[in-house]
Amino acid sequence: MPLSYFQCSECGQCFEPDQVTYNCLTCGGNLDAHFSFEENPDEINQSAILESGEASIWRYAPLLAAPDPGFNNTPLHQVGLTPVYQPESLRKSLGMQELWIKDESRNPSASFKDRASALVVARAIESDIQTIIAASTGNAGAALACMAASVGKQAVIIAPRSAPPAKVAQLLTFGARVVLVDGNYDQAFDLSIEASHEFGWYNRNTGYNPFTVEGKKTAGLEIWEQVLHKRGKSAQNLTIFIPVGDGNILSGVAKGFVDLLALGWIERLPRLVGVQAEGSAAIYNAFKAGVNEITPLRAKTVADSISVDLPRDGERALKRVNQSGGYYLTVSDQEILQAIPRLGKAGLFVEPAAAAAFAGLQAALRQGLHQSDEPALVLCTGSGLKDINAAMRAVEPAPIIEPTLKQLKEALHV
Repeated sequence: MPLSYFQCSECGQCFEPDQVTYNCLTCGGNLDAHFSFEENPDEINQSAILESGEASIWRYAPLLAAPDPGFNNTPLHQVGLTPVYQPESLRKSLGMQELWIKDESRNPSASFKDRASALVVARAIESDIQTIIAASTGNAGAALACMAASVGKQAVIIAPRSAPPAKVAQLLTFGARVVLVDGNYDQAFDLSIEASHEFGWYNRNTGYNPFTVEGKKTAGLEIWEQVLHKRGKSAQNLTIFIPVGDGNILSGVAKGFVDLLALGWIERLPRLVGVQAEGSAAIYNAFKAGVNEITPLRAKTVADSISVDLPRDGERALKRVNQSGGYYLTVSDQEILQAIPRLGKAGLFVEPAAAAAFAGLQAALRQGLHQSDEPALVLCTGSGLKDINAAMRAVEPAPIIEPTLKQLKEALHV
């Protein structure tokens, strides 16, 4: 395994892999994994990866911080390599030349968060850890519960009582030990850390466990393989729209491209655009103000997956956007809900957080931040089945009629 050391994204302090488990021991900042291939790119065989028959994140095992754990016939080995679509109806309606949408609902627990949980569980297997705990509004917890259950590990999930029922149902069905707190995600986050210290459980929290970013970087690796490598120079100026709550997804996708840059497999970073809900815009506020410090706020948005008071990976996500020449923008809850059926008409059923990324593309086009001749990829992070109530708010209810042809004609206006 090419993992060499961890480095703090804030103060720059370096640590040996077995010296640290979570955050920086000096300043508490988030850690970035560094690898031997950064100094010796030739040790990674690009052709072997591209020609691999492995249809999951483990095709990139030589680039990951935890080894392939095996368990080939389980959900743990089915994460990733999600499809990238090119919906013509959406592209034409936006007046764009090139548009890709990466559909993360195809992961085993139906969200992007399976990527992080797969790496964390792989690390738990490597370290012979039985119990893993996480705070979650639903998706991260469901991902952990799914991955843990598939290999006989125990998951403990602390979630706000406001978490969508469909997500709580997933947690319970996967056999996780679930506790709902009368508070928000940030309070659940702090409690989970206390519990991990008290009981010796491994903590999966994003913006805390460095292996979460390592799992999420696989999306960047796949975008390289599925779009950049295939399209060549015509897609080198790709812009990627990413929904942002605590910032860890964006940091992870960016890390994939940073590693690819170190390998010499890309010439420059794609431009990253972080999309936040207006009611949960702490990172956007810092970006707009031109400051590095993230000021917490009282988050409230229909997009529960990106509803965060204090983004735990906000500063690194802010740096990664600036490093890529990108930007942050916000969208309203109304824009998010309107994006759900618009994507639906292209055959994609997404939850509000995933719809936020597409709403962000639409906003960028309206505001002149993104030009129609610039290629764009939208990262849709979770299935609409995660939050049926939001989906029902986004569409007109179906009419109820008597079972007669006359009433059917009236209802359908035919």
